[in-house]
Amino acid sequence: MSDTRRRVKVYTLNEDRQWDDRGTGHVSSTYVERLEGISLLVRAESDGSLLLESKISPNTAYQKQQDTLIVWSEAENYDLALSFQEKAGCDEIWEKICQVQGKDPSLEITQDPMDESEEERTEELPETSHLVELPPCELARLEEIADLVTSVLSSPIRREKLALALMSEGYIKRLLQLFRTCEDLDNREGLHHLYEIVRGVLFLNKAALFEVMFSDDCIMDVVGCLEYDPALVQPKRHREFLTKTAKFKEVIPITDSELRQKIHQTYRVQYIQDIILPTPSVFEENFLSTLTSFIFFNKVEIVSMLQEDERFLTEVFAQLTDEATEDSKRRELVNFFKEFCAFSQTLQPQNRDAFFKTLANLGILPALEIVMGMDDLQVRAAATDIFSYLVEFSPSMVREFVMQEPQQADDDVLLINVVIKQMICDSDPELGGAVQLMGLLRTLIDPENMLAPTNKTEKTEFLGFFYKYCMHVLTAPLLANTAEERKDMPEGSAKINPVCPDNFQTAQLLALILELLTFCVEHHTYHIKNYIMNKDLLRRVLVLMNSKHTFLALCALRFMRRIIGLKDEYYNRYIIKGNLFEPVINALLDNGTRYNLLNSAIIELFEFIKVEDIKSLIAHIVDNFYKALESIEYVQTFKGLKGRYEQEKDRQSQRLSRYRRDARSLEDDEEMWFNEDEDEEDGDPLVEKGRSEEDFPESYGKYMEAKKVKESEDKENLPKRTPSGSFKFTFSHSAGAANGTNGANSKAATSASATSPNGSSAKSAALPTTPLVKTGLVGLVDYPDDEEEEDEEEEQSPRKRPRLGS
Repeated sequence: MSDTRRRVKVYTLNEDRQWDDRGTGHVSSTYVERLEGISLLVRAESDGSLLLESKISPNTAYQKQQDTLIVWSEAENYDLALSFQEKAGCDEIWEKICQVQGKDPSLEITQDPMDESEEERTEELPETSHLVELPPCELARLEEIADLVTSVLSSPIRREKLALALMSEGYIKRLLQLFRTCEDLDNREGLHHLYEIVRGVLFLNKAALFEVMFSDDCIMDVVGCLEYDPALVQPKRHREFLTKTAKFKEVIPITDSELRQKIHQTYRVQYIQDIILPTPSVFEENFLSTLTSFIFFNKVEIVSMLQEDERFLTEVFAQLTDEATEDSKRRELVNFFKEFCAFSQTLQPQNRDAFFKTLANLGILPALEIVMGMDDLQVRAAATDIFSYLVEFSPSMVREFVMQEPQQADDDVLLINVVIKQMICDSDPELGGAVQLMGLLRTLIDPENMLAPTNKTEKTEFLGFFYKYCMHVLTAPLLANTAEERKDMPEGSAKINPVCPDNFQTAQLLALILELLTFCVEHHTYHIKNYIMNKDLLRRVLVLMNSKHTFLALCALRFMRRIIGLKDEYYNRYIIKGNLFEPVINALLDNGTRYNLLNSAIIELFEFIKVEDIKSLIAHIVDNFYKALESIEYVQTFKGLKGRYEQEKDRQSQRLSRYRRDARSLEDDEEMWFNEDEDEEDGDPLVEKGRSEEDFPESYGKYMEAKKVKESEDKENLPKRTPSGSFKFTFSHSAGAANGTNGANSKAATSASATSPNGSSAKSAALPTTPLVKTGLVGLVDYPDDEEEEDEEEEQSPRKRPRLGS
């Protein structure tokens, strides 16, 4: 048999009853020995691989739809479709299928699908029963017709027979003429029957019937029939909405009449499926699968036709980027592109690639920069949706565009900074837009999708760019809300918690930023490490442990947990030197005997340190905080830490005696090791130190000012986890204790805290500590001369009492 090749797309129906594109190739019908019969073969046009090999079975029901589709089922839950580029190719393959099965190619379906039980029953039926006999199409017979249509829906074989009868006699158009008559006569009973009939015909799920019902001549009458649901007291006004309210906006006039008709038809059919038809029951869920396919293939055709019209797209872009374009017009253009991108998701992968490359070449990214900065909320939302399509399609394309910008643009107008500012300034109380933008930023900075073999330097170059030009914009709200002194605090007010925002929306924003920074810690290695060290960022983040919003305190804790989870000694030394466990332990003690998520998360942090045996942190915690923690007995974590600590001390003393090494020489060695590492840190940083905390973007400053009015209305003294009259531990020694100096030095260090002007970790004897109220001090080491002082404090402090089950 001759090999008839035609260009087709292969689709399969997935479990969600949606069509998945399997690729484009050329179809042929040829004899396959292995399958022992004539088969349909589709070979991919890209590499010649076999996309489809399907034997034309004598019993398979093939359907021809919309002149260019052939659909069939290979198995119970495996539906296939061939979408032809040309009608001629579809007709040719259809004739081959009919020839193999011995069927008439003028029909739209080759078999009546039936199950085994029905096959047995139909063998007994006389030959004349190949069609359902329809009553005459008259007003008096509408009830009878409605009963017939409703009764066949439960039987696949009878549905097929009814569909064939309706197609062969032009019955649909006569029914719709009766609808006009009934409406003129205000015959409600007849209109209710017509509703049942038209709904039932749609549930027959036949593309050939849809072609008639959704034609320009018939579709509005079909909508009219569906307005008269017997369950409604008054009919719905769907036609009025479609003709008067829903206006077809042409951002650029569409001259192709076929394209215009296809767009109108698709919108109306989508409206019928989404708005008019009730949600199908479990028994009806497959009745409209062909309707879904009808809409799907219409959208494919619309996108293809628009994409091929080069003049149209060029004109759209010219107007979108023209400064003279009115805001209302630009809004329509952006909404058009949003819908266009949504439709493009129906394209096969290589066509979708070509589609987005066309948009990129026409300048979609610089155009988005303009519209994302507009005041119009709808425009910004639509532009964000378009941006998400582009990021999902190709993060590398977006990154490449962004990295070319600094040569000609200022930091504030970089596309990524525009996105970050939009995230920061989201006015939605639930921050819906900010959450979406945060997800896009995470995709852009994710090294997992920076491994393209064509551009091996992308990861290094882009992350270097991001930390140089964008990171300070992202962290601006965090640094501004954890500043040491809040200028908006009334003079003389109790500075119990002067640095934590009580505004819920701001707290949500900071939580989002922390989530992104935690992602960076996990994936960015030395870039984020350098940034944290230079900005003393962990100290600033841990200020948020004081927040009244527990979710924000947990985000701050999660950030520290990720850092500790890396088991990196540079990070460990930074934490020890800065005494950064202090705010975490204060939060644990403030939480009191409450068994909640915060309590569990803090305990888990210390449990991790114990299980992983991180020696430097264990020694620091036990040396400096054990006295405050030893009363916590409802978990064995802290006793376990002490045990690990003592084991390590025993091991060290045994090692010293074994090798007869002088303890002093060991201290010298350790000191040299620390000094050497500090020298290494003094090299050129990866992040520019020139950007101080005051260099926040102007837009964020304005945003903060705008927030102050609302914040001042809601402002009250922040509720504390610590009950009134209790006091907070203040561990203000730092480098002295960290470096293992004697108790006297540690004690002396309580008054030696120094803060560098830009909040970065200073290479001095003491580091800045979290600003906490100093209403009481507790010695952290047992000194003989402190016993009386401790006795007094034990009487006052609720933290000394056993908690929970102890």
